[in-house]
Amino acid sequence: MFYWLYERMLLSQIQILPGHICFMISSADLAAEPGKCFEVTGWCSELNAHLARQDLPVSARTPPAIKGLTFHINPLSPEELERSLPAIKKIASVARLVLHCGTTEEISGTGLDVVVAIGKSGREEITDCIRRLAENGIQPSEIDEKTLESCLTFRYDPDIVVKTGGDHLTDFLIWQSVYSELFFSDVNWKYFRRVDFLRVLRDYQSRIRRFGK
Repeated sequence: MFYWLYERMLLSQIQILPGHICFMISSADLAAEPGKCFEVTGWCSELNAHLARQDLPVSARTPPAIKGLTFHINPLSPEELERSLPAIKKIASVARLVLHCGTTEEISGTGLDVVVAIGKSGREEITDCIRRLAENGIQPSEIDEKTLESCLTFRYDPDIVVKTGGDHLTDFLIWQSVYSELFFSDVNWKYFRRVDFLRVLRDYQSRIRRFGK
């Protein structure tokens, strides 16, 4: 009962949402609770629907919404991947799932954009990007930020990057997350609850984003 009331209080305080959220998950975390990605996706969809029903100020043209969600998962062994895939693919039943695994990409479902990237590091992405520029014969003088960004595998900038159960980040989205807000939760992924998710969102809206300025 206490958590139910606390959730309602937190929910009433949230008026600003990040457009894109990225969760960084270790292989051990995923093994401990493979269904948590599906659960978090559901929380995002429910929150979008809840806020869409609220009365907005006249100045607000559209309700706040989470438009994209990414789960980055450390490299998995073939056995770990086989055990985890059914739970991951279940996301497609409630959202549009883009599953990156190694060099393959699989898209299924409709709704909220959810990317699950397994084992691709930021360094690998930048290396692949430079290789594509070279293969396309792009001259050094022609390369700028927009040119490089056009070759990235993941073309979005997360508003907030969340790491549960510790403070060690991977180098995933090394280019895209340079101005992202970071949130470190002491709660392990297996025990991460909806109330913990709402705390992340409340913390996000209290920050003043400067985008490196």
